[in-house]
Amino acid sequence: MTFLIFLLACGAAATTGIIFKPGQWYESLIKPNFTPPNWLFPVAWSFIYLLLAWVGHRLSSIPGSQVLLALWAAQIALNTLWTPVFFGAQRIFAGMIIITLLWLVVAAMVLMALRLDVISGLLLLPYLAWLCVAAALNYSILRKNRW
Repeated sequence: MTFLIFLLACGAAATTGIIFKPGQWYESLIKPNFTPPNWLFPVAWSFIYLLLAWVGHRLSSIPGSQVLLALWAAQIALNTLWTPVFFGAQRIFAGMIIITLLWLVVAAMVLMALRLDVISGLLLLPYLAWLCVAAALNYSILRKNRW
């Protein structure tokens, strides 16, 4: 049951990607050469959201995971916020601030999870890696487009 609760939270975050699509504005931006193809974003995020739900479920049954669960809640809130700010409001700099905070929260989660539950920590690594790509993309777009 807890897996479904965490999956619903991830589903809410994913919904912002359906509501606030990249669209013409994003297509018109100058992007770096390392920009992943558009089809990869929903695939990567679907995989990451499944991992996040699993991590949340695992952590909820481990004594002493309260801080990690608070960080889980913080990361899903920041994750949910980034898409409407970046794509909806078209605020590249604000998106950079949000994704930086998100990266910091997830990095802290990885470090703490590796100490409490190695499997949860390892399951978070693809998320952190994808956030590195996303943050570098956000930063490059910010620099190339002077928003």
